[in-house]
Amino acid sequence: MSSKKQKLELTWIGKDHRPRLEPRILLEDTANSHHAPHRVSENDIFDNRLIQGDNLLALKALEQEFTGKVKCIFIDPPYNTGSAFEHYDDGVEHSLWLSLIRERLELLRRLLSSDGSIWITIDDNEAHYLKVLCDEIFGRSNFVANVIWQKKFSPQNDAKWISNSHDHVLCFAKDKAVWRPNALPRSESMDERYKNPDNDSKGPWASTDLTRAEHRDRDFWGLITPSGKEVFPARGRSWSRPFENIEKLKQDGRLWFGPNGDRMPRLKKYLSEMEGGGVTPQSIWLNNEVGNTQEAKKEVLQIGAETVFDTPKPERLVYRVVHLATNPGDLVLDSFLGSGTTAAVAHKMGRRWIGIELGEHCLTHCLPRLKKVVDGTDPGGITEAVGWKGGGGFRYYRLAPSLLTQDKWGQWVISTEYNAPMLAEAVCKLEGFTFAPSETIYWQQGHSTERDFIYTTTANLSHDQLQQLSEEVGPERSLLVVCSAFRGRKEGYANLTVKKIPNTVLSRCEWGKDDYSLKVENLPKAPPKEGQIDLL
Repeated sequence: MSSKKQKLELTWIGKDHRPRLEPRILLEDTANSHHAPHRVSENDIFDNRLIQGDNLLALKALEQEFTGKVKCIFIDPPYNTGSAFEHYDDGVEHSLWLSLIRERLELLRRLLSSDGSIWITIDDNEAHYLKVLCDEIFGRSNFVANVIWQKKFSPQNDAKWISNSHDHVLCFAKDKAVWRPNALPRSESMDERYKNPDNDSKGPWASTDLTRAEHRDRDFWGLITPSGKEVFPARGRSWSRPFENIEKLKQDGRLWFGPNGDRMPRLKKYLSEMEGGGVTPQSIWLNNEVGNTQEAKKEVLQIGAETVFDTPKPERLVYRVVHLATNPGDLVLDSFLGSGTTAAVAHKMGRRWIGIELGEHCLTHCLPRLKKVVDGTDPGGITEAVGWKGGGGFRYYRLAPSLLTQDKWGQWVISTEYNAPMLAEAVCKLEGFTFAPSETIYWQQGHSTERDFIYTTTANLSHDQLQQLSEEVGPERSLLVVCSAFRGRKEGYANLTVKKIPNTVLSRCEWGKDDYSLKVENLPKAPPKEGQIDLL
């Protein structure tokens, strides 16, 4: 057997099929962008993004600008309940779901910062397959926890087998070696556990065991209590500290021997020493701490929405994730925005955010909700808890149409919906350049380095025009020229590289495809059953 560790991977039907995504540009819809009329605080954030469109294409559109910049990703992807796959057998249904999720997770991983984390809500139907898939994408060593969220507070009496009261929240770090969660704030009930029955000058305290569940001869001896009684650890246990350490604690008055001074000692933990320290998060989140689905539905109805998603998430649940994973000013992303909960919570918590939602829900749910948040008229969720008064804003974007379209003869041509600035930005993204048009030099539309530029034009360039460009660029700089056509040779210019569009990009992407979503009409046709002949 080989000494090398074998890499285990999840396999499914169609895993090897990978879409060739077009890196679209984003177009701002200023009519739907929304900002507060004035600053509410010095920490107001205005550059948030609400994006309407297919989330796989939108993530590809964000890749160039935001790779390595997102601190926290929270997603609530469609649960594979089978409702969208009624014409498929279980195996095909499961495989299609895995393929759709895999493509998104790989893009999301690239967007995460080195100290970032991703949190994914999912139910039992796909949770364990998703865990293995995430092991493959993020690395098994970067798995942090499978948090159990109690989404229901009462049993479902009409359940056929066992009433399902929980969902999973899978958490992976980009690099677990450097990622650390924030501590949770202490609650009043926690502080109420601290008492001061002996009028200790250090204030209220709670006690903890001074022994460990392991017998060590060196840590097993008789300790004399203030009453003169000798006490020993219980059978199979020993003191948790060396003799001299416990004697020092005793002298400092940090041991509690009971009201009569004759009991087994316990170590005092003072409330004054716990203030600001916070609490280590646990992997079970109860509904009284982070909310439930009924609470989430009420929050959505408060924004005036007529419909509610099947699996809404309460603001308190998202608040817990964002609190653990980020600090004020960090960037939060949700590519399955739904009713806008993640963006609303991130905004109220002073985080920057990007939200992506397909179709009309972006307009009917996300937009009105986030406008209320900005205006300070959203009374629900965590508003009161964080003291939110409104402020900041966001820009509303739509995905640009595909750069190339087929004419009436079936030839691929540049879409007529693209004007010159849009074309220049789109080609910059395709070629890996940063779009940054110069105000004074027409051919400097973008750059890859300080001396390497790109120029896109629909003109038919001649040899004289290319020669003039070459002279203007000069020997210390280089220029990629992308044009519709050129006459004469394209070689011979030491500082120019000339490409013809669309020929140079035809094979790179799937052009004209606008929807990679989990809709039945977008999925491959189900394979014929055994013994069945497919006539189509």
